[in-house]
Amino acid sequence: MNENQVKGVAKDVAGKIQETVGQAVGSKNQQAKGLSKQVEGKTEKTLGDAKEVIKDAAGKR
Repeated sequence: MNENQVKGVAKDVAGKIQETVGQAVGSKNQQAKGLSKQVEGKTEKTLGDAKEVIKDAAGKR
């Protein structure tokens, strides 16, 4: 697991928490920020996944 994967998962989890808190207190703004953070996290994790695939493919040559 690389740094992008770890950071991505952390952002995704933080975003889910922020969205849930926003729902609990009735804040659409916090819900939207949480969803945005989840997208950032998933994107960063995907980048990390791609780096791992490239690294693995390069190592097998």
